[in-house]
Parts: sequence; structure tokens; C-alpha cells
Amino acid sequence: MNRKFLLYSLLLALTLASCTTCKQEQTCEVKPKNVILLIGDGMGLPHVVAAMAEREQPLNMERCTHTGLSKTYSASHYVTDSGAGGTAIACGVKTNNNMIGMDKDSVPAESVLEVAERNGLSTGVVVTCGLTHATPAAFIAHQIDRHMSQEIALDFLTKEVDVCIGGDRAAFEKREDGRNLLNELKDKGYTIVNGIDSMMAVKEGKLIGFLQGNAYDIPKMPERGDVLPKGVQTAVNILSQNDKGFFLMVEGSQIDWGAHANDMSYLLQEVYDFDEAVGKAIDFAEQNGETLVIVTADHETGGLTLVQETPDGNISWQEMSSYGAARPQNRKYIAKFSTTGHSGCMVPVYAYGPGAEEFTGIMENTAFKNKILKLLNIQ
Repeated sequence: MNRKFLLYSLLLALTLASCTTCKQEQTCEVKPKNVILLIGDGMGLPHVVAAMAEREQPLNMERCTHTGLSKTYSASHYVTDSGAGGTAIACGVKTNNNMIGMDKDSVPAESVLEVAERNGLSTGVVVTCGLTHATPAAFIAHQIDRHMSQEIALDFLTKEVDVCIGGDRAAFEKREDGRNLLNELKDKGYTIVNGIDSMMAVKEGKLIGFLQGNAYDIPKMPERGDVLPKGVQTAVNILSQNDKGFFLMVEGSQIDWGAHANDMSYLLQEVYDFDEAVGKAIDFAEQNGETLVIVTADHETGGLTLVQETPDGNISWQEMSSYGAARPQNRKYIAKFSTTGHSGCMVPVYAYGPGAEEFTGIMENTAFKNKILKLLNIQ
């Protein structure tokens, strides 16, 4: 009997040790309690590769352990806009371009953030654009047109999103209907502040933070500073106080704007800023052990390609800086844009943490919602 008991104890100890190792390698059936979804607006694979080429040190995105691809077409167009692209990720449905938080038949679709909120998780959005812009709106609002900023702002009153950081204060305060939604949100228990320093001073409760006060457009990098990674850190500090877990959506909004402008310097600065936010998320996930980090894009912007041809003066080219010591010294990549709009290319998906293996291979952009809910074990 003692021999059998000793054998059983040994097997149990080996199993537990194996499970501990497995958890560290993220291969166990461990479910996440928290999810941080980071969306680089307009960030295609060439944008990431270009950012890698510019730096000797690896990007934070390269710390992710699993990689996939996402199809981005909408219900109405092969080339999506941010409204339909954001809605597909947030709500799990294909919709027509420009629509927010509803399917192609104009039926409202519940977002992953709304489901998380309904199940008692804390929720948040952190963006470098207006809070009423397409991507954050897709997680919170339900409107027929992404440009209906004042109607989208009203939808914030119907939710209990714990942390909202971004811009477009005017849609809440200087309205055609004369209402001051910020006063109404204060009555609902929100602390409302301007500027990243004031936001970082808020340690608990419900927060709405405007990065630029009354300004609609948030400055590009490096003028605005590291407000995105600091905003992510602030949100995580507040949301992680909920024992049930949290869902946080983060957008590097202006990668898209740099690509629309075919401005390689603008684009790269925004990718680096977004990558710093990714780093904050992964740092937390490493320390926490119960957090899934997902990095993706709603679409590609600019039709960017990287080539090794010599400019002939007939095309608008932009030359990237030389490689570091480990790179070929006599060669430089040339960045070429084929459009000032979006393209229909698939976009990358990177994942880190428990459940990361669910985000490999080629997937529809509508798959994110159900995968996340399944991993969080909520309906």
C-alpha cells in the first residue's frame, strides 16, 4: 500500500510540475481572466516590417508567441473602412462600410465589450483619436453612420465603460441639442479630466480622460508624447482591480492617418508609439499570468510595399534610413505607396498569453469576438 501511495505521489508531483512548465510556455488549457485587444488602425504587415527594419532592437510585437492573418473585407466592399472593420472585430458581424455596431440590415449587434460589461467584467477603451471615431465607437455605439459623432456620444450614456481615454470632447459638451453629456456622465459617477498627467493621478473608479482638452484632433507623434502607453498603463491599473477580470481595447489610431498621407516618417512614429503600448500590455500579461494580449488591425492603409529599386524620378518614392550594423551596409529599402486609401490585403494577428493559440492561421475578422468570449467563458 505504501509503495502504491509513493508511486501515486510521485506521478502527481510530476503532473503538477509539468503543468507549471506548460503554463509558462502557454500550452496548458489555462483560460485568461483579462483580455487586452490592441488595434493598429491601418497597420498592414509591410508597416510592421518597415518598423522592424528601422530598429536594431526587436519590436514588442515580436514578443508575441502566436501569429495569424485576418481577412478584412466588409459586407458591402472588398476594401473595408474603419467602421465596418471595427464592427467586425468588436461585434462579430460583417456590415456595410460606414456603419457602426450593427449588421448590414441595420440591426444592432452586441460588442465583445458590451458582453464583458454585462457579465461583470471591467471595460475600457484607450485611443489616440476621438472617442467617437469609428473604432472605439464600434465597441460602444450602434449608429447607421460613423460620422454621427453626436449620436455616438449619446451612446456612451447607455453603457458603463469604466475607462475611456481619447479625444473629441466637443461631441459630449458642445452639442447641437444643448445637452452637456459630461455633466450627465459625472452624475453617473465618472471622473472627467484633461491631460495624461491628470488621468494617471486617477487610481480607481470610472474615468473619462480627454488627451487634448477641447481639441478634436490629437497631435501626431512625437508632438503628443507617450500618452498612448501611459493611457494603457492607467487603464490597466484601474481595470485590474476587478477580481472578475477586464476587457480593454486599445487603438493606435494615427498609423492610418500617416499611411493616408503617404508619409513614411509619420507612419513609422505611430507604429513605434503603438508598439510601446503593446509592450505595456505584454509586460502586464507576463507579470499577471492571466491576461491574453491580441494585436491586430482593422485594415491596411496605403498599399505599402518595400522594394530595393533605384528611384527614377517618375514615381513618388520615400527612402528609409540605413540599416544598423547587422544589416547590409550598402542597401536601403524604398517605401512605395500604391494608394492614399485602404487596401484589401489581409492584416497580421499577434497573440501572447493564455489562449494565444486560438489566434493562428487565416481567420475572418468576425472571429475575434467569439474566440475572446469563449476563452473568457462568458455568454
